[in-house]
Amino acid sequence: MLLALDVGNTNTVLGLFRLDTEKPELAAHWRVTTHRTQTVDEYGVFFVNLFEMHGMAPKQVTHIIIASVVPPVDSTLRQVCELYFKIEPMFVEPGIKTGMPMLIDNPTELGADRLADSIAAYERFGGPCIVVDFGTATKFEVISGRGEYMGGAIAPGLGLSADALFNRAARLSRVDIKRPAKVIGTNTVGHLQSGLYFGYIGLVDGILERILAELGPDLDPKPRIIATGGLARMIAEDSRYIQEIDEWLTIDGLRILFERNRSAKPRGRSH
Repeated sequence: MLLALDVGNTNTVLGLFRLDTEKPELAAHWRVTTHRTQTVDEYGVFFVNLFEMHGMAPKQVTHIIIASVVPPVDSTLRQVCELYFKIEPMFVEPGIKTGMPMLIDNPTELGADRLADSIAAYERFGGPCIVVDFGTATKFEVISGRGEYMGGAIAPGLGLSADALFNRAARLSRVDIKRPAKVIGTNTVGHLQSGLYFGYIGLVDGILERILAELGPDLDPKPRIIATGGLARMIAEDSRYIQEIDEWLTIDGLRILFERNRSAKPRGRSH
């Protein structure tokens, strides 16, 4: 089995794929909080517990691939893989074979999660397509009809925007971020939820509208627009442009990257 880890600033997503079937299938998945200060043993015990809760054991994992945008945890996770899974992990880093031409100034600057999103989206939906990944930051990825990564945009995530508001406005208390019943709120909680939620919808659709205009109104076929990430389902509900939701797009992209970089000889366990 392949264990894919997408390590973000806020959450870490784990996906466990069966590789011994005709088509690889996602056997289990988890979304957990990213901890920068946890030790190797703390991470190891945590991962083992997740496996045991689903009736699985670490020894069932034969390969591991990691995409991380949090460098301080990279060495910790490498040791976790070696000590608890007895496997040397594959990291998504410069030099990895992507199979996707990069039409940007410096391809090495592109985050591993953004690369995985783009590859998975093109593999599943074809091109042209646009991915919106709702994480700590909200990332927009644009892939051409020929499967080229054209570029994108990055905006502060909804949670980050809310934190900035609550931290800088002393009289405003934190509220649950959710879709309010109406735009015109009748109390402070309603005002905040309306501004945060519908304001963010406006940000997302505004950027998508400009991307589509830049690609050209005569583009045929029209780009498929896919949302992923923890808040994808909530935001996509009111977007005028998002057509598909795939919360596990990133880890599927990691599976594809693993297959494209898998050596002919199976990666063995270290002893």
